Amino acid sequence: MNKTKNIRYVSFLSIVAALGGFLFGYDTAVISGTVSQVSAQFQLSAMQSGWYVGCALVGSIAGVIFAGVLSDKLGRKKTMILSAVLFSTSAIGCAIAANIDQLVIYRIVGGIGIGIVSIVCPLYISEVSPASHRGRMVSLYQLAVTVGFLGAYLMNYYISENSLIYSSSNKTMMLIFGTEIWRGMLGAETIPALLFFVVIFFIPESPRWLIVKNREPEAFSIFSKIYTESNEVGFQINETKQMLNSEKGSDWKLLLSPGILRAVLIGSAIAILGQFMGVNAVLYYGPSIFESSGLSSGDSLFYQALIGVVNMGTTVLALLIIDKVGRKKLVYFGVTGMILSLIMIGLYFLVGESMGMKSLFLLFCFLAYIFFTAVSISAVIFVFLSEMYPTKIRGLAMSVAGLSLWIGTYLIGQLTPWLLHSVTPAGTFFIFAFMCVPYMLIVWKLMPETAGKSLEDIERFWLKNSKEKR
Repeated sequence: MNKTKNIRYVSFLSIVAALGGFLFGYDTAVISGTVSQVSAQFQLSAMQSGWYVGCALVGSIAGVIFAGVLSDKLGRKKTMILSAVLFSTSAIGCAIAANIDQLVIYRIVGGIGIGIVSIVCPLYISEVSPASHRGRMVSLYQLAVTVGFLGAYLMNYYISENSLIYSSSNKTMMLIFGTEIWRGMLGAETIPALLFFVVIFFIPESPRWLIVKNREPEAFSIFSKIYTESNEVGFQINETKQMLNSEKGSDWKLLLSPGILRAVLIGSAIAILGQFMGVNAVLYYGPSIFESSGLSSGDSLFYQALIGVVNMGTTVLALLIIDKVGRKKLVYFGVTGMILSLIMIGLYFLVGESMGMKSLFLLFCFLAYIFFTAVSISAVIFVFLSEMYPTKIRGLAMSVAGLSLWIGTYLIGQLTPWLLHSVTPAGTFFIFAFMCVPYMLIVWKLMPETAGKSLEDIERFWLKNSKEKR
């Protein structure tokens, strides 16, 4: 079957789009190395410091809201170009910001870029990938996010350790990389952002979007590069056109039709529930959680680095098996492991000290938790969301579901410190374990297995399912 598909070409398209995920990860994680320096330099209060950290999330929510409409109107490619411009503007602006207000504005601009790529990049990959390889191709986006996290941590460390070499350079270089190194940390994103901007021009528009816009000859040309047999190209075009002909009415009317609305609500539910199963709490607050277990700050940072490595490595594993094993089986396996790991973490904080349990046990439990998370919910969420909805409104529908994901991210970021303090670490992780249960039930009872199915077949499932429910 692979002989009828140009997988190398599809891989190239997917890797280019996945660079948006790298920028997502870098922009999100780089802030961690700059907070103390920026707070000291601009004499920020605790609330102002929190706003500096969280302002990009406001931009992300705005970006998600508009990303779907923009990608459906302008096209996937032009929307990705816009996100690259936003990332570049943010990185350069942060490096030269004169005061905290300018810094916040440029961070919000970068946040809008994050929101846009979180929708349009996996959407684009999904629309250019053959059904047999769609899962692993979209998973490249999630892998790029984890690489972006790791890249930000390494860049922060490198700039911090080598700041003295700029002591004799010109004033601008000394300011950015010597005396105020937070500028260099934030500004270093300019390089991958400009790379993303350039390489986007070497990929075509999504062929399915072109069919929506009645540009069939262009779509035929692109499909001909993806599929080597003309019969397969014709089949793909006819499948897409057939589904478009059945999609009557305005975009919002189609979105609110019973079958598609059900798919949007299910996608939104798993998107927001995934945030309350603890993964972002561990990634964002890992060092403080480890310190609360009695570790020194140095050990806690080392543990967090191990978590980052396991997260990235396991994502590679998920990428290799997601199309063979299937989305739902990965969820069953991974979420079961998450529940057990979270319960063990909760028990450690509840009775571990009294039983003389060592911190290495806690590290093992956290690493196991990240392994099970990365191989399941983190790997499948963008795959699910990018393939659940009709071509005509895929961007709009993904924006609605993606908005719930970002709202969940914001809420867990705000609630985790309160939970750790008020409910105790043990109670917090027991709550995370409990939240895994409805996620598992939704995927089991309401989600179809989408591995190996065309986007049009998945759309038919939701429409048929809706008619049977009536």
